[in-house]
Amino acid sequence: MASKTGEAAAKKPKAAGEKKDKPNALQQPLKPSPELAAVVGEGPLPRAEVVSKVWSYIKAENLQNPKDKREILADEKLKKVFGKDKVTMFEMNKHLAAHLS
Repeated sequence: MASKTGEAAAKKPKAAGEKKDKPNALQQPLKPSPELAAVVGEGPLPRAEVVSKVWSYIKAENLQNPKDKREILADEKLKKVFGKDKVTMFEMNKHLAAHLS
């Protein structure tokens, strides 16, 4: 009968820098729609990078409501992505997901 410590030693844990089999949902490169590409750029990007680039754009263009920083006031480019004049930061990801494939 094999000891439990021997069985545990046979399973080798992955090293910190070792590659995983497939990327998770946030790492999967996705192609932005033409409307979203006008904000984040062309070419496939991971979802996390898309969100980061959209936030950079929002801050650079000063599109947060000064009275409520959770609210984003869309300019012409973001209106095409969001479909309305303003969204909360919580619903922003839902609109971005509709523009990623």
